[in-house]
This record gives sequence, C-alpha cells and structure tokens, in this order.
Amino acid sequence: MKNSENNSLLKNFAKYTAFNVCGMMALSFYILVDTFFISLAMGADGLAALNFAIPVFSFVIGAGLMFGIGGATKFSILRSQNDADSANFAFTNTMFITVCVAIVFVVLGLFFSDNITMALRAPCAIFEMTRTYLQIVLLFAPVFMLNNSMLCFVRNDGAPGLAMLAMTCGSFANIILDYIFIIWLRWGMFGAALVTGISAGISLFIVCTFVLQKKNHFHLIKRKISSWFIRQIVSTGAPSLITELSSGVVIIMFNIIILGLLGSVGVAAYGIIANISLIVIAIYTGIAQGVQPLISSCHGSGNLDGVKRLLRYSAILLTALSTAVYCLVFIWNSQVVNIFNYEQNMLLQSIAETGIRIYFIGCLFAGFNIVISIFFTSTEKPRPAHVISVLRGFAIIIPMAFVLSELGGIIGVWSAFPATEFIVTVLAALLWIKRRSAN
Repeated sequence: MKNSENNSLLKNFAKYTAFNVCGMMALSFYILVDTFFISLAMGADGLAALNFAIPVFSFVIGAGLMFGIGGATKFSILRSQNDADSANFAFTNTMFITVCVAIVFVVLGLFFSDNITMALRAPCAIFEMTRTYLQIVLLFAPVFMLNNSMLCFVRNDGAPGLAMLAMTCGSFANIILDYIFIIWLRWGMFGAALVTGISAGISLFIVCTFVLQKKNHFHLIKRKISSWFIRQIVSTGAPSLITELSSGVVIIMFNIIILGLLGSVGVAAYGIIANISLIVIAIYTGIAQGVQPLISSCHGSGNLDGVKRLLRYSAILLTALSTAVYCLVFIWNSQVVNIFNYEQNMLLQSIAETGIRIYFIGCLFAGFNIVISIFFTSTEKPRPAHVISVLRGFAIIIPMAFVLSELGGIIGVWSAFPATEFIVTVLAALLWIKRRSAN
C-alpha cells in the first residue's frame, strides 16, 4: 500500500511538473520572441528600450502571481480539508483584490507612463520606445493578472494540462502576431507590447472555458469580502511577487550600472542575457508551481512524508536540469547571442558572450532557492519564504552589484547574480534544517 502511494505521488509529480515547465516556458517564450523581433526591426536601441520597460511587466505579472498563488494555495489546503465554502471564499477574495489592483495599473498607464519612464532612467534616444511598451503593458494589466490568477486556480483544481495548453497557445499566437505587427505592419514597440497583451488574452480565454464547461470546483460566492482573508492571500503569495519584482529591480539596477560602464550597447547585451535567463527561470518556476498544489494538498491532509518526498523529487530534478542548462549555455553561448544580434555588432557580441558564461553560473543555485521558497509558502510558512525572496531579490544582489562593479567592472556586474544566489542557497538550506529540526 505504501509503495502504491509513493508511485502515485511520483506519477503526479511528473505530470504536474512536466505540464507546468512546458507551460511556463511557453509563457516566458513570448518575451524572448519579442526580443528577437525587436532586435530584427529596431536593433540595439530596441533591445535597450525593451530592457528598461521589462521591470514594469515583471511587476504586473508578479502581482497576478501573488494573488493567484496565494489564493490557490489557500483553496487547495481548504479543499483537501473538505471545506468547500471556505475554498470558494478564497477564490472570491482573490478575484476581488486582483481586479482592484489591475484597475490601479490601468490608471497608471493612462496618466503616468511618462513619469514612470523617467523614473526608470531611460535615455532620451529610447525614451519614447520605452514609454510606449510599458504603457501598453499597464493598460493590459487586467488581462495579465486575471490570466495568472486563473491559471493558478485551474492548476490547483487538478487541470495542469489545461493550464499548459492555455500558456502554449498564447505563446504560439505571440510568435505569429509578432511577425505581423512588428515586421509586416512595422508597428515597432507598440506592436510588440500589443501582441504580448493579446497573447495573454488568448490564454485567459482558454482557461475560462474550464469554468464555462463547469468542470471547476471554485466559484464566486455572495459573501462580504474579508480583509483578513486578503491579508492571508497576500502573505502567502508575496514571495512570488518578490521573485518576479526582484528580476525587475535587478534589471533596473544593472541597467544603471552597465549604462555608466559601457553605454547603451552594454544595456542591449544585458537585455539579451536577461531575456534568455527568463526561459531558464521559467523552468524552475514551472517546477515550483507544479509541485505547489501537491505539497499544499499533502500538507492540508497531514501527509508529512509526502511533503518530504515531493521536495526530494524536486531537488533531484533541479540538479539534473541546472547542470544540463549550464553546459548548453556554456558551449553554445556564441550561437545563442548571435540570434539576437541581428546588426552583427561585434562589441555587443563580445560583451554578451562573456556575460552569459559568468551570469548563468547563478542558475545552478537559483532553482533551489525558487523551489524551497514555494515549499515554505505551500506549507503555510510564509516568513522563511519572505526571507529567501527578499535576500535574493533586494537585500544582497543590489549592494553586491555595486560593490563588485567597483572592484571588477563589467565582470563584477556579471558575477553579482551567481554570488547572490550561492549565498542565499546556503541561508535557505539553514532555514530548511532549522524547520526540520523543529518538527
């Protein structure tokens, strides 16, 4: 009986992580496709503008994930405890706060896009392109946020395949529409941002078919919104926001430092590295989001052995994937960079090739940090998850980037990410050991 349960858990782990890795890669892939077509149509200036606007996109996506993962985690735990009314209340509160915050983003896009672009320190030469991209992203915030929230609930409701299908269809639509809007119609950054929003809308439409066909177990209910419940959702999901937001903050800081060291060409080179890393981080996020419903369910039903096994499976998978990814990036870094260097700028090529070899060392540790953070979140221990997310997102990497850039120039900048992720991995392991000893 025990072996049967373990086999079932391993099968579910393989199913959920496979679907979510594929789905998250597809979701992040449209940023990479944008990078390719923007480099094709607008060269290094377009890449630099995209890199200045990406932090706003990360913040919008992160907010949607915060509410989605926070609410879906509560939903999964409550459902495993056979409390359907409270599970539906979690969904209702999640949708309420998601819509409210999305409206705020729309207002910012309508009236404050110039101010935000100036705050991001975008140079005059690329100011208008940067402003255009981030404004469209903000106007599409309700679509991005509802899509991310609904994907989390569908995944926690036992339909990871549908979540993967929705993200994959959105990504493929993005590829086709990017060519039409950027290359054929020549709509530039406006077209790139518009395509990203439309693609998310297609994904949201597919996810909503799950609800329209009444296959879901989550429903909106008529009940007064609870500020306490919303705080619980935000607290549980905050590490996901910090993880996404941190990538945006890091991009801003790196942009400022690299702009001072190497100018716009350096920022464009970093844009290539940062956007490629989105795919790798998507793999880790896919594993984390795939295992989250299973850990939450095991935790809610008191199956502590199942929780430990799921964490062990994740660690083994992470080690294998991280090693493979770094080997591939190290060997073929020149070919990868060349894809996005349409102008054949030799300085950009050289900067990016060196950077990618150093920067991606951090991916060997980042995966563990992302998964251990979602583990704490899934077991209703948000504080250690907050610590991990804040350390890797703000507290260590920002001062590390400034210090190492002073000591080693651009090599120091590239080294900041792996140094930070290694330090956080050590601290995360200590937090895990402490929690295990307490049990």
